[in-house]
Amino acid sequence: MKITSKELREKWLKFYEERGHVNIGAVSLIGDGETGVMFNVAGMQPLMPYLLGKPHPKGKRLTNVQGCMRTVDIDEVGDPTHFTFFEMMGNWSLGDYFKKEKTAWSFELLTKVFGLDKNKICSTVFAGNESAPRDEETATLLQNLGIKKENIYYLKDNWWELDGTVNTPCGPDNEWFYPRWDKPTHAGKCDINCKCGRFVEIGNDVYMQYKKLAGNKYTPLENKNVDTGFGFERMLMFLNGVTDGYKTDLFTGVISHIEKALNIKYGENDAQTRSMRIIADHMRTSVMLIGDENGILPSNVGAGYILRRIMRRAIRHAKKIGLPTENLLEIAKIYINEVYNEAYPLLVEKEEYILASIKAEIDKFNKTLELGEKEFEKVVNGIDRKNQFMRTNPNFVPENTINGKSAFRLYDTFGFPIELTQEMATERGLNVDIDGFNEAFKQHQELARTTNAGVFKGGLADDSVWTTRLHTACHLLLAGLRKMFGTGIEQKGSNITSERLRFDFNFDRKLTDDEVQTLEKFVNDAINRHIKVERVELPLKEAKAQGAYGIHKAEDDEIVSVYRIGDVDFQICGGPHAENTSELVNFRIAKQEAVSAGVRRIKATINNK
Repeated sequence: MKITSKELREKWLKFYEERGHVNIGAVSLIGDGETGVMFNVAGMQPLMPYLLGKPHPKGKRLTNVQGCMRTVDIDEVGDPTHFTFFEMMGNWSLGDYFKKEKTAWSFELLTKVFGLDKNKICSTVFAGNESAPRDEETATLLQNLGIKKENIYYLKDNWWELDGTVNTPCGPDNEWFYPRWDKPTHAGKCDINCKCGRFVEIGNDVYMQYKKLAGNKYTPLENKNVDTGFGFERMLMFLNGVTDGYKTDLFTGVISHIEKALNIKYGENDAQTRSMRIIADHMRTSVMLIGDENGILPSNVGAGYILRRIMRRAIRHAKKIGLPTENLLEIAKIYINEVYNEAYPLLVEKEEYILASIKAEIDKFNKTLELGEKEFEKVVNGIDRKNQFMRTNPNFVPENTINGKSAFRLYDTFGFPIELTQEMATERGLNVDIDGFNEAFKQHQELARTTNAGVFKGGLADDSVWTTRLHTACHLLLAGLRKMFGTGIEQKGSNITSERLRFDFNFDRKLTDDEVQTLEKFVNDAINRHIKVERVELPLKEAKAQGAYGIHKAEDDEIVSVYRIGDVDFQICGGPHAENTSELVNFRIAKQEAVSAGVRRIKATINNK
């Protein structure tokens, strides 16, 4: 191994710290309801308020390595370069340096620190359109640094902005590519646009130099920002001279464990290798989501549903290659104690909880498989009954195909992979409508993309008005708990979807029915009073002196955002919130449950959603 993951992490941070950047650390992987998406999907997402103009307490030059989560391209996981959880190495200039410094530093880091061949590096820049000019400035800077002119590509897609918004920063970006192997795949043109996979993007620098106005018009920004994101896993792959991201030390321990358990070899069988990658990726993601500071558990709604789908996909592929499911717990231990023990020490603290949660989901899924098999029999029996009924028709052609909707229901509701449905159908002399299944799957994906609109470019989901109102409901809920049980009650985690809020707090028992009713009445009384929600900015020390409370990681003299809801609540928070409590209409506690020793969870809805 030429460079370990721990060494790469250190090199990135040291490089930018030496150039005046402050390491701001990583924030929770779980979306907090303020950005309109379930997970942090890019390193810049938690910094959006500061890229939009809010002063950052740590200054104008920032850096970190941020965990991210994306599931839009989950079907690609299983190839050598896609992952659901990944890390993004980032650095930012908030109205400080710009293109000249950034292109030079990115080039220096890639060539001098990481040792990549400048003659193999390819870059893309903005090709220009009717609203903004071609980015010749960046192209010229790249050429002057030593990147070959023929390796610089002008693309119309090299532009970043928040979809559907105005009065926000935007601008061209400069993407960096590197070949996974030297020789072209075929005799024809084989460059960054080739679908052979030879070139992979390893990072990009976004230059926010314009302000978007109404009518797709743009004006230059007075304070220009730089937003950088480089893929940790892909960079590690290149630096170690491998073409497969699963051959880095992030995964080799897990892959080796599977090889020994099954006496097989990674890379010798395509189907087995794909399953090994999916198991390795999905178990890593599961550990990260459960072990996060705002950790979640598998469920049938929101982020918990995504986690459940990922965990069950790992379990399915373990069964597919004959890996006993108890080995998944051993894989989780490798990630906790060997791979991420230094970068994410909270995983070590929560090890017992993480392993217990994974085991519980394995047990549940094994029972679900039994239900799925019964559902499969119902589908087959339905076909048999139809054939029996139609036999008297002289033009009758026997039905021998499981329709696409039924196949997708087996997949989506009961966790049956389409391959398993096909295998069982073949044993019964039946076919499966794969086209119909793919169409149902496509419709499902489109619905998911609509729900999570804007995740790649940092935009807000269409239902973000609910990720604001439910956030305000969280404040009222905590205020009620503190009034009932004392100011020692604190938030231990939260998660907000368009449907409901989930709030964790320190408490050692289940709330009684009377206490639930009292708590609901407290929140609804505040709603019915039509209280204005007001935001002020104060030094942390002064905010606390005035009675503000909340989760904060700031120095006493740093300016913090505080939201006041009349005489009900005064809490340190980044926002956003409803403008008035009346927007919540009605509050109802749907469920309460235990999370861990001394921590309870409340799930609630507003406006009967």
